[in-house]
Amino acid sequence: MNDGLSLCVSKKMQPIRELVAKVAVTNTTVLLRGESGVGKEVVARALHKGSPRAAKQFLKVNCAALPGELLESELFGHEKGSFTGAYRQKPGKFEAADGGTLLLDEIGEMPLRLQAKLLHVLQDGEFSRVGGEKIIDTDVRLIAATNRDLESALRTHQFREDLYYRLNVIEIRIPPLRERREEIPLLVDYFLRKFNAQFARTVDIPQETVRLFGEYHWPGNLRELENNIKRIVVLGSAKSVQQEMLASLSHGNGNGNGNGNGAASVAASVSPEGPISLKDIARQAARDAERVAIKEVLDRVHWNRAKAARLLQISYKALLYKIVQCGLVTPEEKEREKEAVAEVMAS
Repeated sequence: MNDGLSLCVSKKMQPIRELVAKVAVTNTTVLLRGESGVGKEVVARALHKGSPRAAKQFLKVNCAALPGELLESELFGHEKGSFTGAYRQKPGKFEAADGGTLLLDEIGEMPLRLQAKLLHVLQDGEFSRVGGEKIIDTDVRLIAATNRDLESALRTHQFREDLYYRLNVIEIRIPPLRERREEIPLLVDYFLRKFNAQFARTVDIPQETVRLFGEYHWPGNLRELENNIKRIVVLGSAKSVQQEMLASLSHGNGNGNGNGNGAASVAASVSPEGPISLKDIARQAARDAERVAIKEVLDRVHWNRAKAARLLQISYKALLYKIVQCGLVTPEEKEREKEAVAEVMAS
């Protein structure tokens, strides 16, 4: 968001804004923590904008988006002929961001071998390109971000302890959107103006939808809110978004307490005039709880089914079956919706 932290007006974000103002003017490394989509990049950009490096580059690398070999080249560059496909010399992000700021997003997904090289850069301010011997000096302010439990990764030896303490000089934990609900009206207005201008529309959002925004759990946080507003503007209707949110609320995934609405939905399915089967109620409650848990894990790992299956400790095949059984909206279904959106835009 171009407005940086100006829309983060909640009481929980006020201490973060104050900390950002203090830390920005220093050169210290910062570790940003919080759920996926809470606005870690927004905070990182605010740190850069408030620093003496503001006139230089702000670059971002997602450590989970590339395999180890390509990630090393992306960060440190490579020499011509250093590996298959290296047809020319390529500088990395540490060179491109010299004098500026580099955000390493999802730092917890970085392979151990690269963690050692990153630690060397932080300690000595120098590195060499892949396949090269020349030592290159770098002056980069590093900001790392993660939604992963790094302390757990330390215990299982998936993250280096020495790198953890190098990165975690200043830690900023960003609360989820469900704990900052007073920001939702400002964010809705911001995204609505942004996408109306982008798509040359004059779409408005019904009050009923705005009310649902205030009740919804927002597992995808600001990113999910932004995507929903974009869909509403492009489609010219809030109907599909509202239906999805109502379905989620009816399954107990809307109020943030994890059980209140689930119990209510089970209770609502009981007919006071007919026989009551405790076994049926228990089975329905278990299905609802399972659906909520599976969707939250899938959203957390961006629908990486293999990763979700490992986290849920079930087989990949079992997860695919449960996705269908629970009636969850799959990325493929989302893609079909995007195709429909594209047709609307093209018409």
